[in-house]
Amino acid sequence: MNEQEATQKPVISFKGADILNGETPVIYGLDMEVFPGQLVYIIGKVGTGKTSIIRTMTAENRLGGGSATVCGYDLSKIRPKEIPYLRRRLGVVFQDFQLLMDRTVWDNLKFVLQSTGWKDRDAMVQRISAVLEAVGMLTKAHKMPHQLSGGEQQRIAIARAILNEPELIIADEPTGNLDSETAEEILQLMRNINREKGTAIVMVTHNRSICERFRGRIFETRDEACTEITPSEESISIYTEDFESDELAEMAGVGTDAAGEEAVAAEEAPVAGEAEKAAEAAGTGDPSDSEDLACEGEEAASSEIAGSAIAPETSTSDDEVHSADPEGEGSQEESGSF
Repeated sequence: MNEQEATQKPVISFKGADILNGETPVIYGLDMEVFPGQLVYIIGKVGTGKTSIIRTMTAENRLGGGSATVCGYDLSKIRPKEIPYLRRRLGVVFQDFQLLMDRTVWDNLKFVLQSTGWKDRDAMVQRISAVLEAVGMLTKAHKMPHQLSGGEQQRIAIARAILNEPELIIADEPTGNLDSETAEEILQLMRNINREKGTAIVMVTHNRSICERFRGRIFETRDEACTEITPSEESISIYTEDFESDELAEMAGVGTDAAGEEAVAAEEAPVAGEAEKAAEAAGTGDPSDSEDLACEGEEAASSEIAGSAIAPETSTSDDEVHSADPEGEGSQEESGSF
């Protein structure tokens, strides 16, 4: 045990934990502790339980056995009414961004704050300005998501994830839909958040080179287990070879085990209210507080997937968007902290 582990409590602690996909165990006896400021990768082939682990962390999947705590909540005893409060201490970043497409960048972020109990308008303006500046998107506050590039949308998704200053960010393939140059920028941004704020990050990835460029601890899912590995050059090389055929299978929509977990994760994700899902993308939200706020995007229920929902696109002029929050861009000049 190093000095950090001796003086800090882990934000994640799994001990002999059995991880389920639905009611089917996919990983047995998981032992994992993640401390503040650590960067942890979960790697492995499609269908080996990576997504099930992070869905267990957010209490979307129940714990199959053993013990687990996340941000102080005991997952073996957590009650349904406590789950939104757990998620307020998390931030989640998805591969496909999960922005609400029927409202501006500013209103996407304001929706999350309102959903999680913020009421002071000036405080919301200040916080939204701060996170947009932190991710380099101050000038895009009035834009609709469909007017942004993939990299810009992911920056907004990261801004949303850090709105409530979470103890932990969970990132599920955050660069999977981005070109290599943009992916590098997003990873550097997340690394900066990790280092400057001491925010722990758990990242699921298929991109082996990330583990080499941005060093962190590595857990690998294999043979119904998830264990920490040493990222030696030899192991990374072997890991790369293992994934060559797997990535081709994934592009074709084919998993590598009977469960095919990641390949069908969207279809298996439990359906919940739009307000809860959108707030969960920021690691926050109590559905009972936010149902009324979701009426604008009722159509989005049909496109919900794990952790968030996407509302259908609507066209809105810049003037109309600015009128939704007159402070939009103009009030965002000073705060640069996360």
